[in-house]
Amino acid sequence: MDIAMTLPTMLPHGRDEVLRWCRGIDEGPWSSLAVPERVAYTSHSMTVQLAAAAALTERVRLWTTIVVLPSHNAVRMAKDLASVDRLSDGRLTVGVGVGGREQDYRAVSAPFTRRWQRLDDQVATMRATWAGTPPEPDLDPVGPPPVQPGGPPLVAGAIGPKATARAARWAAGIDDGTAIANPDGEALADVAARVRTTWSEAGRTDEPHLSTSIWYALGDDAETRLRSYAFDYLKIFGPEIAEAIAESATVNSPKALRAAVETVKSAGFHELFLVPTTTNPEELLRTREALGI
Repeated sequence: MDIAMTLPTMLPHGRDEVLRWCRGIDEGPWSSLAVPERVAYTSHSMTVQLAAAAALTERVRLWTTIVVLPSHNAVRMAKDLASVDRLSDGRLTVGVGVGGREQDYRAVSAPFTRRWQRLDDQVATMRATWAGTPPEPDLDPVGPPPVQPGGPPLVAGAIGPKATARAARWAAGIDDGTAIANPDGEALADVAARVRTTWSEAGRTDEPHLSTSIWYALGDDAETRLRSYAFDYLKIFGPEIAEAIAESATVNSPKALRAAVETVKSAGFHELFLVPTTTNPEELLRTREALGI
């Protein structure tokens, strides 16, 4: 299983942290560098950080985990992502989904209704844009053309049987979000089995790429920092839900991190995205030491 690292996009930071995190991740041994998205939050812009990462790295694959696509214009997003694909020389994988926070949609005046159908339609629009099809018959194509033939691979941020079945029509895999606070081996194994069965039932012969993410913290204040991060991120759903999930977040020691990695690996996943809860680049070294990599 590949182990990837997420930029601390959701935390306040500046130029120095972006430089050090991007260069530290690119030095290895991480498989990918991921950038998440929120709008109604203190987070940085996903596409801006992706562009910075494309320019500051040479080796790692870049991921979006995930683009809340129905909150965007599909043609504009296709253009932005194709630009990142060119800047990175074809190292981009695009995770897309519908998200679960109506506030992010309201912040950009996007409708929250029919999100899954709109996602399916937007995926088709992005692929047509990448193929050079003009958005309207009397318009020129929207460039630039991506480096990767057909455009970057698309992975679905999908939870549940219905979402997985829809994703099997167009996605290269599934990025499952259920393990973020504390991975459960049995639940993840069920996800992996369901995805593979759904792919087969859809007539797919390719192996679906399976990925997931976990919040973690290392160092002297790890437990407090992890739970504070989880609570702040989830308080939009109400303090009781946020507190309950924050209390369940236990990947706050080298031992717990190693166990979490092994849990995800044993469940049959191909890639794990670690999500740091600090902007301190020293966390990269602590993580490498904890995992012996």
